[in-house]
Parts: sequence; structure tokens; C-alpha cells
Amino acid sequence: MGPEGSQDFDVYLRTAISVDPQGWAQFGHVKMPDYRWGIFMNPKEEGRRIHFGEHKGEAAWQDVPGEHRANLRRIIVTQGDTEPASVEQQRHLGLTAPSQYDLRNLFQVNVEEGRHLWAMVYLLHKYFGRDGREEAEALLQRNSGDEDNPRILGAFNEKTPDWLSFFMFTYFTDRDGKFQLAALAESSFDPLARTTKFMLTEEAHHMFVGESGISRVIQRTVQAMNELKTDDPVKIRAAGVIDLETLQRYLNFHYSVTIDLFGADQSSNAAIFYSSGLKGRYEEGKRSDDHLLKGENYRILDVQGDRLVDKDVPMLNALNEVLRDDYIKDSVAGVGRWNKVIEKAGIPFRLTVPHKAFNRQIGTLAGVKVSPDGRVVSEAEWAAKVDEWLPSAEDRAFVASLMGRVVEPGKFANWIAPPVMGINRQPVDFEYVRFN
Repeated sequence: MGPEGSQDFDVYLRTAISVDPQGWAQFGHVKMPDYRWGIFMNPKEEGRRIHFGEHKGEAAWQDVPGEHRANLRRIIVTQGDTEPASVEQQRHLGLTAPSQYDLRNLFQVNVEEGRHLWAMVYLLHKYFGRDGREEAEALLQRNSGDEDNPRILGAFNEKTPDWLSFFMFTYFTDRDGKFQLAALAESSFDPLARTTKFMLTEEAHHMFVGESGISRVIQRTVQAMNELKTDDPVKIRAAGVIDLETLQRYLNFHYSVTIDLFGADQSSNAAIFYSSGLKGRYEEGKRSDDHLLKGENYRILDVQGDRLVDKDVPMLNALNEVLRDDYIKDSVAGVGRWNKVIEKAGIPFRLTVPHKAFNRQIGTLAGVKVSPDGRVVSEAEWAAKVDEWLPSAEDRAFVASLMGRVVEPGKFANWIAPPVMGINRQPVDFEYVRFN
């Protein structure tokens, strides 16, 4: 299910051979089917203690406690299911890569997502006996977007039809991965904590691909705007680059689909997972509360008639929302960096992150019609404005029309700027992929 038509290419990939800084980044040309999928776990921390929930202070678990078996298995399966899903979503992108550099990055992301699946499968096989093996087998049966057997989470059944979607996906949706993995890296189940800590090292590269990819798209767009001395989207599109308004709509879509991945704003499962020590908060160890959270409250959004209001709920039930809010802060920072590129070009346009309630399909806000600036709107206004707020069929067709394959070393499609530097100190025009 890997990238279409690429089995015989020699790709300049980074392969991990151990978890220490020297060992996790060996570079060289390798065929993707020969890529080595290792089992990597951060070194065992002797005497590690559980640091949150009802088991706080006890020794971390080296085996699965019977009473938490079903929940732990479910967490591992859900995480594992997302990993190959993104590879399946991205299968066709190799056929329209804007450069060899970008093609190589796609393949690097794909082999690492495959390895992350393998990391979860290893835990299922090693610690969960027969039902673990059956769950691992079921991971192979599900397929992104399959009508009969789709992936577990909605965002992983969406298409990734073009490279703009891919960059938005790796920026926003892989960032969800960072936060979920960081919460699992706190787990009382030591093998899960150790393997997800190592996965986070690789996840950082996926977000870099997204953030730098969008940055380069913006750079090319503002360059064209200044050359043509226009901010008219029609003229900008005619020059074969992606107008900033379309970028904003893609951002709105990918952001809103991703924040749904954190689950319902109130969840008894989230409370159970935390109290039983299975899944902590992001950077749990840096927080100064009692790490039990009984009697603590958290503010979430609610809808009353035609307006959004805040309401306090028990924090244990709002832990999905806590993680979502940490994610939102992190996402906004990167959008700020994209805006600096626009600002530097002297263009008075700014990309913005839409309101948390915009285009939501899960939890209290599911199906409530809210504009990107946070107003509850009527069905009629939503219908009239939706093509200003989310990518239309016409937007997607336009972006698709730009997607031609560019594979000569050092050459880039017209709609994207080259990167500042190559991979692993190689030149930008290095032969990253050898098409044998």
C-alpha cells in the first residue's frame, strides 16, 4: 500500500539504527521495500514511578495490568490505525511531486509512518497474546476511505488529493500525532511510554515537512503578487500560483478536521484513561497541580440558542479539550511564522486560525453552524458563505490543475519556492531519488 510506482526507486532516506543521537539518523540511498523497520524504545529508566492518576507513586508497569487490558489495547490500536492510514491517503502523491526534494520527503514520512504502525503492532504481539495478534491482523484489513472497512478516525478516511493538502495534513494532522504521542509517552505502561517517546523524534520531521512546505508555497505566491503588482486572486491563479485566499480555505478545512481528532469535549473515557494512568496530559511532568485532578474544573464551549458560551465542567471529563487547547496554541505559533513570510513581502494579508467551533463534527459543537470568526450563523448564511470559508470543488480543481510531476534534480514546480537548504547538508539539486 506504499507510494504508487516507486518500488524500484533508490531514495535518499534516513534510517534509525538505534535510539541514541548518533544512531537514529543514518542517511543513504535505499529502496523503500528494503527500508529497515526496527523496534525502537527509549532506554529503560530504572525505578520509574507512575506520576499521575490513582496509581501515582507506584512503580511503572512492565506488563499489562489485567483491569486495564481492554482500555490499553484500544488506545494502542487506535494510535496504530492512524499510522498506515496516512500512507494510504498519500499513495498517489508521488505521481505529482513538485520536486525530487519533496518526493524524497514524502517517502521519508511514509516509511516512518509504517515504522510507527510496526511499533504499535510489536506492543500488541508482545503484551496482549492472542487478542493482540487478532487486533494487529485487523489493522491490515482496514483501509483509508474503504466503504466496508474504513480507518477508525474520520480524518484518516479523507482523501489527500494534492500536495497543498499533503502539506496542510503534515502540519496540522501530524501535529495531532505529536500531542497524542506526548500524552501516551506519560503512560504508566512503560513499554508504551518508551516507544512513543522515540516516535516523537520522527514526528517532528513530518511537521517540518508541512510547515516548510506551506511556507514555500506562500513565498512563491507573494513573489508572484509583487512581480504582477496585484492581489487579485484571478490574476494570481492565471500566473499558476496558489492565491492566499485559497490557502486560507485549505487551512480552515485541515485545522477543523484535525481538532475533531481529539474527541468529544466531555468524555468519561478520557477521565478513565487519565485516572487509571494510561494516558497523561501533554507535558504532564511540567504541570504544578496534584496530578489527580479531582475537584478541578476546566472551561469548555457550549451553545445556548444562537450564541457560544463558556461553561465549567470537571477537568477529568474535559481532558480531550485540555489536549485540544494545548494543540491549538502550538498550531497558532506556526501560522504566525507563515504570516512573517507574507509580512516580509510587504503584503497586508494575514492567515488566521478559524474559531474552535468552526466546522466541527464531534462533541457539543457537532453540526452547529459557526463562522470562522466565531459567530453562530443560520443554515442560510452558512450555505451562502461556505465556499468563502472552505475549499470549493472549483478550488480543488484549480489546485489539482497545478500538480504536474517535476523530477529533474534542482527543478521545482512553478507554484512552490525551493527550500533554503537540502537534506542532511546535501545541495538542493542533489539526486534525492534515483529512478532505476
